[in-house]
Amino acid sequence: MSDTAQYGLEQARAQLPLIASEAAAGYSTVITRHGKPVAVVVPVEQWREEQARSLKQGGVLALRGSGRSLWPQGAATAVAKLREEWA
Repeated sequence: MSDTAQYGLEQARAQLPLIASEAAAGYSTVITRHGKPVAVVVPVEQWREEQARSLKQGGVLALRGSGRSLWPQGAATAVAKLREEWA
């Protein structure tokens, strides 16, 4: 991934036309927030190939657990408390 272009979020916002042109030319771009990757802009054909591969490997079930690292420890307890407040 070292030759993949990388932009901070604010810079990516300003460079969106360039990033879109690069994607159309077949290049991927990583967008970061505070130095950590948060999104990738990829060529549509690459995305379609990945979607087709995902469907062949189990569709939506292939994504199971993929968001686990997005939730902090104890998130389930916090959500349960919020639900109790509205019950």
